[in-house]
Amino acid sequence: MYNIKDMTFDEDNKINLSDLPCQPDNITESKEEIQNRMEDNLKEINKYQDKLYAGKTEGVIILLQGMDAAGKDGLVSHVMGGINPQGVDVYSFKSPSAEELAHDYLWRIMPCIPERGKIAIFNRSYYEDVLVVKVHKLYLNQNLPARCLDDIFEARYKQINHFEKYLWENGIRIVKIFLHLSKDEQKKRLLSRINDESKNWKLSMADVKERGFWDDYQSAYQDAINATASHCAPWHIIPADKKPVARLIASEIILRTLKDIDPKYPKLSDDMRKEIKECENTLKSEK
Repeated sequence: MYNIKDMTFDEDNKINLSDLPCQPDNITESKEEIQNRMEDNLKEINKYQDKLYAGKTEGVIILLQGMDAAGKDGLVSHVMGGINPQGVDVYSFKSPSAEELAHDYLWRIMPCIPERGKIAIFNRSYYEDVLVVKVHKLYLNQNLPARCLDDIFEARYKQINHFEKYLWENGIRIVKIFLHLSKDEQKKRLLSRINDESKNWKLSMADVKERGFWDDYQSAYQDAINATASHCAPWHIIPADKKPVARLIASEIILRTLKDIDPKYPKLSDDMRKEIKECENTLKSEK
């Protein structure tokens, strides 16, 4: 059976992405058993999320990265779709607008940082600025001063590390998940979008053309993960070729984070208890 510790990487261990599996090892459970475990995890996540929302002591960012068709959207709907929507916000970071490009690359992220007690899901994130921006050298078109262009990505790795430590020190945890998809499986999933008319809208020629940069993206992901994995914000690299297993592993990582937070319902003051008693008496005395 897989071990989540083997998929978790911090600053003490560097990765070679090509050495890590896209297929989960030693999966012996049936589809029904996987589904049952998933349902049990979702019930536990829902229970902890309710306490997190009530206690308002810590916030959580679930940050999802992966190649096109890696399963980010499906993971959001299957793992987080059943919890209280009041306590969860989902953000999908597309190509930046003209206004966003006029600011620093973290500017558009700041309004999306969750308040303590809430969970924010980042479907892609500020990491795009050390991934697609690196692969296609988009920073050259961002009107940056020349002094910012030397070692720009080494600088951004450091900035991201400082930013994530800042969040940690202010009560916000980040669960960083990379869905590790094989090139062959991506091809199958893109073809399935052609064969299923209900999925045609998901496919664009840009997705197909990006496959030509596969090795560049793998290198960019490897560099980013090695540079930004830390004790306070480790990376979790999940084999993504089997969607149900990938979702199960993600649910266990999220559940483990919530258990580590161990949120509590807020303790009631004497005045609040008195008010509750008055509410009870008033309701019972109604005719």
